Amino acid sequence: MMKTKRIGLTQRVEIIPDYGERRDALDQNWTRLLRKLGFAPVPLMNAIPSNEVYSYLNELDLSGVILTGGNDIAELEDAQNPAPERDRFEAVLLDAAIERGLPVLGVCRGMQVVNLHEGGNLVRIDGHAGARHRVEWDGRILEVNSYHNFGIGGLGEGLVATARSDDRSIEAFRHNARAIEGVMWHPEREEPFQEEDLSLLAKLFGAEPTS
Repeated sequence: MMKTKRIGLTQRVEIIPDYGERRDALDQNWTRLLRKLGFAPVPLMNAIPSNEVYSYLNELDLSGVILTGGNDIAELEDAQNPAPERDRFEAVLLDAAIERGLPVLGVCRGMQVVNLHEGGNLVRIDGHAGARHRVEWDGRILEVNSYHNFGIGGLGEGLVATARSDDRSIEAFRHNARAIEGVMWHPEREEPFQEEDLSLLAKLFGAEPTS
C-alpha cells in the first residue's frame, strides 16, 4: 500500500491580548484542499527553535512544504501583524527543505519569503489587497484572489516569472533548478478550488487531482 504523502504547512501567528497568547493558526480550507489531492496536511509550529528545525523535519517525515500566507515579514516598512518568530522559523525551514530536496510552494507571504531567501527584493504595491484580478499564467488567463500589500520587485537568483497581472506585477514564479513554485494568490480561498491550482499542487508534490 502506498504511503500517504505528508505535506507540512507553516502557520500565521495570531496575537490574542486578552489571553496573553501568541497562537499559530491555519485556515481549515488547507485541509480540504490537500485532502482532495490525497495528501495528509501537517501544521508546522513557529515556536520550534532554529537549532531544532532540521531534527524537527526528520521527525515529521514530510514529502513537501507549503509556506502559507498571513503576517507581513517583519523587516518590511509598515509591516502589518509581523511575527519575527515566524520569519526566523521559515528561513531555517526553507534552508532545510532545499537541502533535503523537498518540493516547496510559497503562497502570498510564502512567495515573498522564497524571493527574499534567494536574494530578491519586495516592493509596496497598491490595489492588490482584498481584490480579484486577472493573471496570465503560463499562457492561460485566470481570475484570482489577492490579499497582499507587498509584491515582487527584483526576482531572486534562479527564479523565473510564470504569471503576471494586468499591471505587469509578478504573480507567480518557479525556480529553474529546484522544485520550488510561488503564487501570490491563495489556492485555498477559492470556492470551488481552481483546477489550475489543483494541477500545480498535484504536479509539485506528486499526486493526481481527484473529483
